[in-house]
Amino acid sequence: MATELRDTGYAPERWAFDDEVTRVFDNMLARSIPQLDVMRGLVTDKAAAFARPNSTILDLGCSRGESLAPLVARFGTANTYVGVEVSEPMLDACRARFATEAAPGTVSLASLDLRSGFPDVRASVVLSVLTLMFVPINYRQRIIRDAYNALTPGGALILVEKLLGYGATIERLMVDRYHRFKAENGYTADEIERKRLALEGVQVPMTAHWNEDLLRTAGFREVDCFWRWENFGAWVAVKDA
Repeated sequence: MATELRDTGYAPERWAFDDEVTRVFDNMLARSIPQLDVMRGLVTDKAAAFARPNSTILDLGCSRGESLAPLVARFGTANTYVGVEVSEPMLDACRARFATEAAPGTVSLASLDLRSGFPDVRASVVLSVLTLMFVPINYRQRIIRDAYNALTPGGALILVEKLLGYGATIERLMVDRYHRFKAENGYTADEIERKRLALEGVQVPMTAHWNEDLLRTAGFREVDCFWRWENFGAWVAVKDA
């Protein structure tokens, strides 16, 4: 696996999770996602609360495996872990990371575009961490419904998304603060703008209420937000026992 490097502001003309993005991905997230460690810690805590022995923990859009890794370390062979990812460079990095756990089948990784399918598993936990915002909106309800159906009774979907403000004024305030956050982490104004343009039409956030509506429409009745920073939020949605 290539060594993870500091992001130097690279952005393809149209955003893609290519080899270069994969190599700098962890550094990019640390400098682009506010309270990243706080959010990841809370995601792990929520997942651990719902994980059941001899069940599957599923990660939709597993990238380099950062969301799965603490759960694999915590529960080991008491569970199985399935990660799906559409980016081959990300999958390669994830396969290298979990090579030891993949050999006996504890961790399974698959190339899958969620627009065309969903893993055939029964899971106590489904993770979707900064994934659906890269999926066209018209597919998201079906994907969340599939996640609901894949969960065992009492299981949980943990959803983390970038968000759209409820109106132009609020959206501008949140975006301005977010861009200041990125500048505080060393990105230049030109780098911020190039990434914004590259992501335009590829990353499509929705409002917090819209995300909650998708969860409830899919069948989740117990839904709550457990982390929020301006235009980022995280929810836990529990399937009835």
